[in-house]
Amino acid sequence: MHSAIQHIFPLGFPWQTQDPFLFCAYHLDHYPKGNEDMGPAASLAGHNLGNDFTGIDGWRMYHGQTIPGFPYHPHRGFETVTIANKGYCDHSDSLGAAGRFGEGDVQWMTAGRGVQHCEMFPLLRTDSENSLELFQIWLNLPKKDKFVDPHFTMLWHEDIPVINTQDSKVKVISGNYKGTQAPPSAPDSWAADPGNEVAIWMLHINANTAYTLPKANTKVNRTLYFYEGSEIQIGDTRVLSNSGIHLRALEEVTILVGHQPASILLLQGKPIGEPVVQHGPFVMNTQDEIQKAMQEYRLTQFGGWPWPYPDNVHPREKGRFAKYPDGKVIDKGR
Repeated sequence: MHSAIQHIFPLGFPWQTQDPFLFCAYHLDHYPKGNEDMGPAASLAGHNLGNDFTGIDGWRMYHGQTIPGFPYHPHRGFETVTIANKGYCDHSDSLGAAGRFGEGDVQWMTAGRGVQHCEMFPLLRTDSENSLELFQIWLNLPKKDKFVDPHFTMLWHEDIPVINTQDSKVKVISGNYKGTQAPPSAPDSWAADPGNEVAIWMLHINANTAYTLPKANTKVNRTLYFYEGSEIQIGDTRVLSNSGIHLRALEEVTILVGHQPASILLLQGKPIGEPVVQHGPFVMNTQDEIQKAMQEYRLTQFGGWPWPYPDNVHPREKGRFAKYPDGKVIDKGR
């Protein structure tokens, strides 16, 4: 095995991660045409509505009853980074913030002391399929930042650097890639400190080529998620698709790609190194803090829900947009 490889593991659901990340969920759904309510124009028979993760006919309703997605639910103590490579996601939250993003956009939300949000996948096209490819990454917050104010921002795909070469394409969502800096993360994020070397990179490498992954500057946790392609090779180690690879970040590695292009997500960062106690959507340092979070949510609902529906979606004709808690609106169009 190549000296840079620490461990190879199969990708399940969700994908296992290393500190400072908590988990990564990969969603790939080939939704049919949309109906007038932006749900599937297809039979829902066999789908366990409210908890459908089975992938019947190549798509899931998740916790949605009519529109696929995740109706309102709380978070505390960490951040979500949501990458919508294909399709669209409608966001609404208890801060009054909202947005529609997709086709390469990224939403970065700091839950901090507590927020409710919903994430729905409206099927906007009525004349063709509505494929969705989406990653949701949970990034932990250190104890000192567990109770920061919630924060919501959009990283529009037009503003995210993409480095194209003859053999590869690298999208820099977080961190610094060979001198190219990603857009600013949320201000209270573990990623906001360059010394933590948090990196979220999307690597797309052409078939039958070699790609050299630069080494990190410090000893950080680094994981590759090889989610699409046939096989890659690192040194004399052959790795099949749907595999994760823990790498020693201080070593440069060359990835040889087989007969199909390879798509890889890289997650990297300095570990926070604190106890992690998780109960569903709450991530704290002790069990007592979890109990207090649950009690507070029952009492306050983290500010309540200002939207008409728990599975709120925006009008079909609405383009990509962000509405911030202060009322500021940014429209990006389709």
